[in-house]
Amino acid sequence: MKKILKVCLAWACVCCTVLAGSLAQAARPMITDDARITDSKACQLESWVKRNRDSTEYWALPACNFTGNLELTLGGAVTHDDSGAHTSDIVMQGKTLLRPLETNGWGMALSFGMDRHPDMERSGRDWYANVPISFSLRDDQFILHTNIGWLREQESRDNRLTWGLGSETQLTEKTWLIAETFGQDRGAASYQFGLRHWLLVDRIQIDTTYGSHVGNHSSGQWISLGLRLLAPPFLP
Repeated sequence: MKKILKVCLAWACVCCTVLAGSLAQAARPMITDDARITDSKACQLESWVKRNRDSTEYWALPACNFTGNLELTLGGAVTHDDSGAHTSDIVMQGKTLLRPLETNGWGMALSFGMDRHPDMERSGRDWYANVPISFSLRDDQFILHTNIGWLREQESRDNRLTWGLGSETQLTEKTWLIAETFGQDRGAASYQFGLRHWLLVDRIQIDTTYGSHVGNHSSGQWISLGLRLLAPPFLP
């Protein structure tokens, strides 16, 4: 019981720090995942607003690494469409490193989780697993990410292959250009690009992106604004 109370108190402390605006490392706003996780005994908060043509999404995904090689995420989103209706998502994920990413080397990770949709009939759940492989080039100034994964859609009861290809290119000491394309084995692919900037290196990061579906620019466009906060190691 004392250990549980310590963990709860630690999480409360990081939340208070976030609200105070003083917090900071991985991959928002890319859909393509990377072979990195939050530092051991540390937490992060990824949050963003995504404006689609007819709706707006508000996301918050806090994550902590309690053991050193298992990042746990529990968060979600609320989506408001222009008619006034709203839906929600609850995301639970675990992620572990199979091979740490090294400078001028490569790394591999495994993520698995569930996206629950409480507003759907029968409270639908989508299950997924993903294998990110990342490659570091030019002393980490260019990083390439590849993803291959599986998605089980509850509503359609379909199993789908998912994929992604993304890159991070360092422009200045604090600013990165990000670009990616991603999709499934059925349907049109999507793409996204934008900028990521450190306000405080390894602690506070902001980003903005533009994205769309390939071949459907008029109805598939979106823009996003994000804030990422990272804490130094503090967990017991």
